[in-house]
Amino acid sequence: MHGNTSGLRPAQLKTLGNLYRRRIEPGRVGSPELARNLAELSHDLRREVGVLIDRRGRVISVSVADARATEFPEVRLGETRLAGFHLLHTHPRGGALSKSDLSTLFLKRLDAVSAIEVRQEGQPGLVHTAHLTPPGTVGEEEDWRILPPVPAFQIDEFDLGAQVSALEEEIARAARTREAKKDRERAILVQIDQGEFDAEERLDELSELARTAGAEVVHRELVYRRHLKAGTLVGAGKLEELTSKAYHLDADLLIFGQELGAAQAREIEAATGLKIIDRTQLILDIFALHAQGVESRLQVELAQLRYMKPRLLGAGAALSRIGGGGGSAGGGAIGTRGPGETKLELDRRRINDRLSLLEKQLEGVSQRREERRKQRARNDVPVISIVGYTNAGKSTLLNAFTHAAEEPRRVLAENKLFATLRPTSRQGYLEGIGPVVLTDTVGFIRDLPKDLTRAFRSTLEEIGDADVLLHVVDAASPGADTRLDAVNRILEELGFRDLPTVVALNKADAADPEALTREVERTEGIPVSALRNLGLSELKDALSDAVAQVQRQHLAAQEEARLLAAQYR
Repeated sequence: MHGNTSGLRPAQLKTLGNLYRRRIEPGRVGSPELARNLAELSHDLRREVGVLIDRRGRVISVSVADARATEFPEVRLGETRLAGFHLLHTHPRGGALSKSDLSTLFLKRLDAVSAIEVRQEGQPGLVHTAHLTPPGTVGEEEDWRILPPVPAFQIDEFDLGAQVSALEEEIARAARTREAKKDRERAILVQIDQGEFDAEERLDELSELARTAGAEVVHRELVYRRHLKAGTLVGAGKLEELTSKAYHLDADLLIFGQELGAAQAREIEAATGLKIIDRTQLILDIFALHAQGVESRLQVELAQLRYMKPRLLGAGAALSRIGGGGGSAGGGAIGTRGPGETKLELDRRRINDRLSLLEKQLEGVSQRREERRKQRARNDVPVISIVGYTNAGKSTLLNAFTHAAEEPRRVLAENKLFATLRPTSRQGYLEGIGPVVLTDTVGFIRDLPKDLTRAFRSTLEEIGDADVLLHVVDAASPGADTRLDAVNRILEELGFRDLPTVVALNKADAADPEALTREVERTEGIPVSALRNLGLSELKDALSDAVAQVQRQHLAAQEEARLLAAQYR
């Protein structure tokens, strides 16, 4: 027995308990006798009373509560099945099915929901019933179909069993059709706007992240919330809307642009029945998908374990979705790539052991990289680090500079976020300077997850060994100024903001002329197109001047040190 039963008399409690002994004909909404019992009891209590009835006609639960507050048993729903029971409850004040009734029908995937109107003398009046409609049903504006009301004595005339069988068969047929056409996960994106000026831009970026991860974005939702809801961020009503969207668009993935706490993710998942991914997990997943070298795989696994460690306790369905054996670069669904189930189910002590091992392995890789850096320093070859927001065209520019059109010198350059993760160095040549080393670094992104920043710190610190930074900005996409500022903030956090920097406004051929002019004035950048080899001569001249200036400063410092040493001698 569920609901608030405080204050009920023993006789009333006994009457409620007796409802468990009621049986109705299988496949029926109820019986006239059960409708009369519920109406009398509801009239006596002056509260809503409901029973859950399974497909065998047995009462499996009794509640003194409305439809939304009714407690339902835990049921693992398949994509083509309903819950396997229906709700029959009373409306003491009369009236048709409420919004709460219909929402419960949809969210719990009930076979049906029925409301019995209670008359003043405690007699049952009209019975209102609704059942779900298959997704994509033509001519249906809602997720349910409301049947014409019938008198209580006709409650057992509707063949609910046949209706449920037909409905599940239709849902299964539609699912098979969609599955045959579907080759990617279908995702709904949710970006919360708390008054930020770049909320739309953040939603666009979330779309790019989802596309890079391999999802098909079927709906985007920008939700304005000045104050976030503690449990669900957006509130129960908005989650219900999103669940309805997912039902009709055949989406199985809900991606939030904000980082979710473990409790929030579980609550949203419980409310929607969908797989829930936040922006941080999406970025980690993309890194796992694209990690190729030993170092980047170790760093990605380290970041994922740090992210998952506080979420292991009570992770629920989230853990069961993590697929083992795929490896960091393995395939699989979004949010399942990476360390795998065997690692994530370890206790905290073993997780910590694994983290320590990964950190030691990364130290060894860092030492080998340090030797390579010292070798370059001994050769006295100037180093130019190419930095910039992800997908700004850094790798394409490196290929254009070094004429690396074919493998093995060619660097991977794709129109995706984080296409390359490990730093790649190539030798180039600058007029008046001679040979230089050009290093392509991992792309930056605003609000980079702290676990990734920690894991890739050794990689990012290599930027500090550069003589000059080449900051590549995508000038063709809106929000170039905010992306440039985001990169500068990360450089400042790393302590590299004061390094000599040349700004390349890439994709200038596709940029709006007025916006490009503003960016040139604001950044003193050089418009280029790495793809079309436009403006590269001017960019090389600017890099030569910057490197020459650094070399003159080094010579002046060395001369000053030599004179100072001579004085002491």
